[in-house]
Amino acid sequence: MNSQHDAKPAGSNRSLIEIDRDHLIHPVASFRGHEKHGARVLASGDGMWLTDIDGKRVLDAFAGLWCVNVGYGQDSVVAAAADQMRRLPYATGYFHFANEPAIRLAGELTALAPEGLDHVYFSLGGSDAVDSAIRYIVHYFNAIGKPDKKHFIAMEWGYHGSSSTGAGLTALANFHRGFDLPRPWQHHIASPYPYRHPEGDDDAAVIASSVTALEAKVAEIGAGNVAAFFCEPIQGSGGVIVPPRGWLKAMRGACTRLGILMVVDEVITGFGRTGPMFACQDEDVSPDFLTIAKGLTSGYAPMGAVLMADHVYQAIADSAPEALPVGHGFTYSGHPVSAAVALEVLRLYQEGGLLENGVKTGKRFAAHLERMREHPLVGDTRGRGLLGAIELVSNKRTKAGFPAELDIGGRLSQLTWENGVIVRCFGNAVIGFAPALCCSEDEMDMIFERVEKALDQLFEQADVRNTLSS
Repeated sequence: MNSQHDAKPAGSNRSLIEIDRDHLIHPVASFRGHEKHGARVLASGDGMWLTDIDGKRVLDAFAGLWCVNVGYGQDSVVAAAADQMRRLPYATGYFHFANEPAIRLAGELTALAPEGLDHVYFSLGGSDAVDSAIRYIVHYFNAIGKPDKKHFIAMEWGYHGSSSTGAGLTALANFHRGFDLPRPWQHHIASPYPYRHPEGDDDAAVIASSVTALEAKVAEIGAGNVAAFFCEPIQGSGGVIVPPRGWLKAMRGACTRLGILMVVDEVITGFGRTGPMFACQDEDVSPDFLTIAKGLTSGYAPMGAVLMADHVYQAIADSAPEALPVGHGFTYSGHPVSAAVALEVLRLYQEGGLLENGVKTGKRFAAHLERMREHPLVGDTRGRGLLGAIELVSNKRTKAGFPAELDIGGRLSQLTWENGVIVRCFGNAVIGFAPALCCSEDEMDMIFERVEKALDQLFEQADVRNTLSS
């Protein structure tokens, strides 16, 4: 073994990819698989485009990780961050301290959010926003004298982060395997997955089945034991599953009747991703909690938030003497630099015309998705606003998928990259799209031209063709 003095300094005679392989643990990756694959090291971004360290330029049709909604290289966002760093790079929210950007951001978010969500707790991202919501919900029911209400219900194919508690509400196998999840107090009901629902061609039946499933699960657990229902307006990481319009409103009504809180996770769908500022607003739904992140800062700085209904806030506030703190907090809650970034991002959405452009380009996006249904590999396309997916099948009539050993997701990831476009290639042969709100119609055309070329190349691979049946 080399002594400390014999060790080479970091980076000496070693490539970035080698250092990455030896030392950097990547999120949601096979450790051995990543060692074999190696990193694609990104160097710069501009608008819809990314460039890697070898100079390869690609269209990012996934906005980083559903988050870079304003696009890369927005100088005004960079200037807002730099100015705030010079004036006040950090301020704690503990001990009654505050900072101007965080205060202003709380005011703007509550003004933009569905009615009744009057209070904001800032987190670092979506996972700890969900974790914070869980903690506040437990506190709330203890505060109002219903300590048995400790069970939580979420959706199959749903995603609610990867914290120690939120990952159990997430209903994707990779987030449970090896982590002893879900917890006994975490439950799931079937997804309103129209393409694979027995009554998928009947919106009313799909909605009714979800309401019935929630009612049955609450009855099974006991109404006096269930605290809350978690859902996404559109299930993102499960494969961009788009429920029928009216589904969210129906689930809001069911939660009210059942006496449980509703938490709507808009970490992916918020900030113009589906058209309006929040997807809830499309159905006039006001949940008890709203979790947000990603588009809040457009990924330029880490930040998330929990928006809390006033009735929950008041109950918690009245539950203990004034001198006794509610013991939940993060060092970086309401970070002034992140808040300054978020304020400028919100301005770009509204005054900069990005929400308007997203709606306009979303129509082009929808037209391309509809056209792609004719491809021989495509079973379904779905979307809303600038969030959508293409689902591949080996048989259009039976909707059969592909054998896992074909690794369709991995192949598509490589083919789309080689063709100069980044999309999300899920393991279940679903291609996810979330282009930035700055995307032009020409760039949208280029995205689908490149994705279609990758699908044509996949179709020509012999082992893939051999699985196809009419």
